[in-house]
Amino acid sequence: AVRVSPQQAVAGCRLAQALTQYCVGANYGWLLAEGLFLHKLLVLAAFSGERCLPAFLLLGWGAPVLFVVPWVVVRYLYENEGCWERNEKAAVWWIIRCPILMAVAVNFVVFVRIVRILVAKVRAHQVSRGDTRVR
Repeated sequence: AVRVSPQQAVAGCRLAQALTQYCVGANYGWLLAEGLFLHKLLVLAAFSGERCLPAFLLLGWGAPVLFVVPWVVVRYLYENEGCWERNEKAAVWWIIRCPILMAVAVNFVVFVRIVRILVAKVRAHQVSRGDTRVR
């Protein structure tokens, strides 16, 4: 049987916490990338998704690194207790939560714009067909 020291167990647990935070951030990053992609598809008739793919990849996979790595460093320096599953200091926790809340807010604005575009397109299509229900 392989014995794991308590320090190795704690380090593995902290790595799992950091990976979890990265995955949560990537989830919100990709949700935002998909919303922006759909918005561009609706707004630009000649939109090529392949041109913007590197930017969407960077947003989905790269952006979470920008706040997870600082969170790990600050957590290690100022709140290095246990497995990092508890959040005693709110300022440290906001390093993770603030970018996620910003992504949700931007995605909400994009969603509202998408709905407005779709409603305008449906109305324009109904008017062009002579549908009297719209008038």
